[in-house]
Amino acid sequence: MEKQIPHRLATLGHPQRLAIFRLLMRRYPDRLPAGEIAAVLGLKASTLSAYLAALLQAGLVRQARVGTSLLYDIDLDQVRGTFDFLLRDCCRGRPEICLPTPLFPDSGTRDMADKKLKVLFICTGNSARSIFAESILRKVGGGRFEAYSAGTKPYSELNPFALEVLEQKGHDISVLRSKNVAEFQGADAPRFDFVFTVCNQAANEECPPWQGQPVSAHWGMPDPVKVDGTDAEKNLAFHQAYGALYNRIRAFTALPLEALDAVSLQRAVDALGAADASRDVLA
Repeated sequence: MEKQIPHRLATLGHPQRLAIFRLLMRRYPDRLPAGEIAAVLGLKASTLSAYLAALLQAGLVRQARVGTSLLYDIDLDQVRGTFDFLLRDCCRGRPEICLPTPLFPDSGTRDMADKKLKVLFICTGNSARSIFAESILRKVGGGRFEAYSAGTKPYSELNPFALEVLEQKGHDISVLRSKNVAEFQGADAPRFDFVFTVCNQAANEECPPWQGQPVSAHWGMPDPVKVDGTDAEKNLAFHQAYGALYNRIRAFTALPLEALDAVSLQRAVDALGAADASRDVLA
């Protein structure tokens, strides 16, 4: 490991290789084809191939063949090992400044039930998936959470199929509206504990850092808005998206948040994003 550290740091010292690394990190646990990476970052295929080869050689990225496609993702174990080594080496003799920081530093002295955790769900249009997630968490969170949603390029109106599903599930849709993510990035914006992207396009975009360094994860899933077909087929797609989000959010609310440090909690929310969508059922 120690011999690899200079190589890995040098590899990430190149701006475009770093951009690829950051994109794959934002999209983790997704595995992306080279064509999508090239399209998002505006790179030629030959240039991207050379950069990916360097990241693979450094052990920062993994490659997997699925059918006829080559897919790429972050080798998170190797990345964690790299940072663990750096922290141990740099903090020798001062371990207290390098220990994992609890998500809630005062959790040992204050009942976590006294703190409402603020959660933001982001997608591009803020018309369906993020609206679903906001509504679901508000309903199943047991009063422990404040739920918000926003879009990087929000539509002016919420999707009518999404509103119909929410009404059928007993949600209050009068409190919902489409919002721009910029609304939550000002000085007076809520200080979030968690930020989740629920669509790939939003995760591809670089957003300014959030105040307080909230735990973040990517819970991407297909966009029901893009489904073609009859109204019945579209309605089914929206119900499936709702069901998938319901199950992931229900699992999220069951996590022992007060008992987890930031590293353990990050792994837990990443695992929810990696859950096999085929196991998600209609709620």
